[in-house]
Amino acid sequence: MNTQKIGLILFLSLLFIACDNTPKEKEKSVADTPQQEAVATTFTLKRDSITSEVRLPAELQAFREVDLYAKVSSYVNKLNVDVGSQVRAGQVLIQLEAPEIASQLNAAKSNLHSREAIYTASNSTYQRLLETSKVEGTISKNDLEQASSKKDADLAQFKAAQATYQEVQTMQSYLQIKAPFDGIITVRNVNIGAFVGGGTQTPLLSIQQQNHLRLAVSVPSAYSGYLKTGDQLTFTVPYIKGETFKANISRMAGALDKTLRSQLVELDIPNADKKLLAGTVADVSISLKSRNNPFVVPKTAVMTTQEGVFVIKVADNKAHHIKVELGLETAENIEIFSDQLAENDTLMVKATEDITNGSTVNQTK
Repeated sequence: MNTQKIGLILFLSLLFIACDNTPKEKEKSVADTPQQEAVATTFTLKRDSITSEVRLPAELQAFREVDLYAKVSSYVNKLNVDVGSQVRAGQVLIQLEAPEIASQLNAAKSNLHSREAIYTASNSTYQRLLETSKVEGTISKNDLEQASSKKDADLAQFKAAQATYQEVQTMQSYLQIKAPFDGIITVRNVNIGAFVGGGTQTPLLSIQQQNHLRLAVSVPSAYSGYLKTGDQLTFTVPYIKGETFKANISRMAGALDKTLRSQLVELDIPNADKKLLAGTVADVSISLKSRNNPFVVPKTAVMTTQEGVFVIKVADNKAHHIKVELGLETAENIEIFSDQLAENDTLMVKATEDITNGSTVNQTK
């Protein structure tokens, strides 16, 4: 009996020792296994240049466009043009009528003649007294001074009458609405007999210069630095299929729009045949070329995280996350900029967040 108990105790002891050693052996086995290194394909960083094409919407605008209003309250007496009429600079487009202005002009003219006559008489009187006063004792100094003062006062009244007459003449000239430049009438909002002026905000006519257009395009700040005056751009319009137009940059705003953060760029477009229409939304193609010979890498070498945009540099078999700024891009490559990179650095072809900063990398070319 005792022998059986001793055997049972020995069996249980051996079983306990075996169970106690098994996890340790497993832990030791895991601990003894060497950590697996990341294997990555790398390339040597080089400077290069790329050409990228950007397409942006733009608007064709009349080179000159103006709305014509009536400056004085009046009625439309004659309407010499209509929508589509070709006009020349200085041509009378609308003749207005305001009888009260004619009356004011006649009154101003009469007053002018009256003041002129009064001044002529007082000036003549003064000149006679002045000539007579040369003989001592004939004319008192006080009489001569009074005559001079009256002459000066009459002259001031005469000049005031002249100014009033010219003012009414100017007001009368406003009764003729003339074309400020050669162009075409695009809007007509009045008919004969209509009352105009009097603070109305509706223009009588709108006129555009259409034989010369301007193409206005807002270029984002990221691209505006690649453009300069004289660069050639191409554009298309939706109603002329299969034809591409070319033009050179004529003007650049030199500042960014506060709302869109873009720079206004304008191109002058000859349009003698009136083929292109003002107000058209055009599709502009801008060819952008690299400047200052930047670093160019495959797009796969760039990764975007919550902390920013990075490439992975490999040095001494260690991964280093390098923050970069991006430039132009094509379907496969992209410009990068960073003070922490130098030519001939080794970068990973495919950057992923799985490769942490400082991890060991086994690189392959």
